[in-house]
Amino acid sequence: MDDIEARAQALGIQPNYDGVGGTSHRVPQRSLEHLVAAFGPDAGMRPQDLAAPAGVRCHLPDARKGWGVAVQLYQLRSARNWGIGDLADLEVLVGILAAHGAGFIGLNPLHAMFLSDPARCSPFSPSNRRFLNPLYIAVDHVAGFDPAMADAAGIAHLRDSDLVDYPAVAAAKLRALRKIWEGLGRPDASDKTRRRGGADLDRHALFEAVSARMVAEGHGAGWRGWPQDWQDPEGPAVTAFAQAQAPEIAFHRWLQEETDRQLARVQDACAAAGMSIGLYLDVAVGEAADGSGSWGQPEVLSGVSIGAPPDYFNEQGQDWALAPLSPAAMARTRAAPFGTLMGTVMRRAGAVRIDHAMGLWQLFLIPEGATPAEGAYARYPLDDMLRALATASNDSGAIVIGEDLGNVPPGFREMMDAAGILSYRILFFERDGRGFLPPQHYPANALACLSTHDLPTFQGWWRCLDVALRQKHDLISADTAREQADARPAERRDLVRALAEAGLLAPDVPIDGEYAPLDILVAVHRYLARTPSRLMAVRLEDLAGEIRPVNLPSTYREYPNWRPKLGRTIEEIAQGEVFNALLAGIRRERPAAP
Repeated sequence: MDDIEARAQALGIQPNYDGVGGTSHRVPQRSLEHLVAAFGPDAGMRPQDLAAPAGVRCHLPDARKGWGVAVQLYQLRSARNWGIGDLADLEVLVGILAAHGAGFIGLNPLHAMFLSDPARCSPFSPSNRRFLNPLYIAVDHVAGFDPAMADAAGIAHLRDSDLVDYPAVAAAKLRALRKIWEGLGRPDASDKTRRRGGADLDRHALFEAVSARMVAEGHGAGWRGWPQDWQDPEGPAVTAFAQAQAPEIAFHRWLQEETDRQLARVQDACAAAGMSIGLYLDVAVGEAADGSGSWGQPEVLSGVSIGAPPDYFNEQGQDWALAPLSPAAMARTRAAPFGTLMGTVMRRAGAVRIDHAMGLWQLFLIPEGATPAEGAYARYPLDDMLRALATASNDSGAIVIGEDLGNVPPGFREMMDAAGILSYRILFFERDGRGFLPPQHYPANALACLSTHDLPTFQGWWRCLDVALRQKHDLISADTAREQADARPAERRDLVRALAEAGLLAPDVPIDGEYAPLDILVAVHRYLARTPSRLMAVRLEDLAGEIRPVNLPSTYREYPNWRPKLGRTIEEIAQGEVFNALLAGIRRERPAAP
């Protein structure tokens, strides 16, 4: 073994891994050199088994089965919001869903984005996971708001649009929020918020102020596109800016405090309405390499991105363009930054979902300038990661769900179960050679659901819209699209047969219509609710009868990802036949606690 391989292995970087077809893939030496340099000093990664340390277990309440609704917050329509679903809309939804017996509301990541470039709207590519997105503030619910501060006609146009116009929404909201802030005497965040946020809050607020300056001067919103002397937050240019622009930095701290205040109000509404879990928040697997989370933060590897190696389904591999926490830094600090992140998110949550939970053990990392085929797996200090996660979970009383889809290492799900981390089971993936797995085959320590934000709605799947969209955007060939479309009727028959065998549907229900009949919609949700899994989630899009997806993976500008709104307001959806029939069916299988 040469020196670079030895140094890589000492840092937890795997010089070889099994590739397509089980063949061994050797990572190019230049990739190993880049990763070793990016990781920094040797942390002396301790060899660890894929097992939870004894006594380390996340918070898990009693085993009574619960259910909730998964929501993309930006999709919500109302008669009062400003063109994007906001935290006041969410509070209304809490009351509606709690009255039907829901125990939680699952949300897309609420992480801080780029206020100076709001078109970068994927909630899974945040600027900073430790802070919140102020675009979710309900401006008309902020103390000091006056309707005269708002452009009523412009807001009505944004509200009526079919897609969220993030740049226009951001301009309208920030303009009004700045007027409120100035009317209040340009306050800073409270001492309590500043103590809790510490240097991280100061740096994030400074980043937002500098980012606005850089965009105004023709540079990008992210720090990697700034002039060299602005890339160091401790450098003289940024230091002088911070002194001269102290009120502007205070404004961004105030925005964070106001967002957190409104989120806390929703959290309190969940408790008051009797929800057993309340808010269930999502945590992205990484951060944008040029965001505030990596600006001057050596524990975030801005020159490395997370992805996936080539496989049968994607021969080119995947580059998710997300910067990871440094495995070496996690080993040196006993995963303290990860624990801080999780504790921050869990402050306002009864449950959290960790996107790509395999990152507790390993991530596939791609050096800057390399292709996914040149990436390597890097190990994380699992014992430290689990201890940090369990501590945050137990301190906050938050359940942890791990998104364990994709390339799951052997033994990983067993480790999750031992650590009290719920698995994430999707009906469309829970199949074997005979068809859909019966409800009793689902694990108890899991969240069961029909699909996710990366998959079609049920009616979209029924109509084969997912296949048509993939072909339209050149993600699959015409031959592959024809093959997949031809297979869909058999998949529908398999599903109907499974529902009939479970006693939830008559076997002769027609399946050739353009839309799935209501009987099938109710039966498939009862099927999931009947599993022994602790939690079950239904998508709000399915309750609303939506067809189009919110996200089409592997597209960027070709499809309006993260922008489609629901077709009707919250109240209109709640009055619909589909909404009430589906929730009645779920309650029949999972009745509320007395």
